[in-house]
Amino acid sequence: MPTYAEIINRMKCAATANYDEREARSLALWAVEALTGADRVQLLVDPHREVEHVDMEEVERVERELSEARPIQYIIGTTEFCGLQFAVGEGVLVPRPETEELVRWVVDECPTARRILDIGTGSGAIAVSLAKLLPQAEVAAMDISEVALDYASRNAAANGVKVRVVQGDALSDWASAFEELDVVVSNPPYVPESDRATMHRNVRDYEPELALFVPDDDLLRFYRSIADGATRALRTGGALYFEIYEGAAEQMIEMLTERGWTDIELRRDFNDKNRMIRCRKR
Repeated sequence: MPTYAEIINRMKCAATANYDEREARSLALWAVEALTGADRVQLLVDPHREVEHVDMEEVERVERELSEARPIQYIIGTTEFCGLQFAVGEGVLVPRPETEELVRWVVDECPTARRILDIGTGSGAIAVSLAKLLPQAEVAAMDISEVALDYASRNAAANGVKVRVVQGDALSDWASAFEELDVVVSNPPYVPESDRATMHRNVRDYEPELALFVPDDDLLRFYRSIADGATRALRTGGALYFEIYEGAAEQMIEMLTERGWTDIELRRDFNDKNRMIRCRKR
């Protein structure tokens, strides 16, 4: 029977084709936790313990997919966000830690919000987390992708919250389906097409292009459409929250100011990058 250390080493060797040694070891530990059911402490404290119940075909599958740079979250099928577990896979973005800060900002500023809409929900990470943290709120999640809406529905059910999923295009007249919202929040596509070549292949080759990229000459296309729709869908004084591309902060502030939004605030993430912006309907 293999030991934890032996399986970890196999995973680490597979991952080093695409990651530095430190990240490869972290991914290996993550993979072995999923494969064996052991927790991180157990793996580190007793690495030479033999693993009695492990599917070696699964070990080989995970090893192969790590060597191909498939995201670990897709490989094991789940990820954590705001302390909750989310199913993820091809067709939805892997939720990022930076986006947790956006959720916390909404929760801190809008604890009594009654009606919330998450636009471009993907796996439902933002919407489900808000529904969990603000149980008094009616939360809706909109996405153009049927695959994304299926993930969002399943993740809401798995986390014991009710989220209304709505298929809609953020670039069309989405606002006609909503009224008197307290909060609109969105993490829309914002990566310039020119950034594609420098992105790590685990993102570039696997995560959905539709949810990532925008043309270099139209970085704010989703933000403009969402901001314009939100002027109709939000109640007076309602709040609009965005995750943004770090290089577009000044453009965002200018665009929102021109459209009459007030109380505009820009915030940096834990990496000290311009990442979030909030404004209110006049």
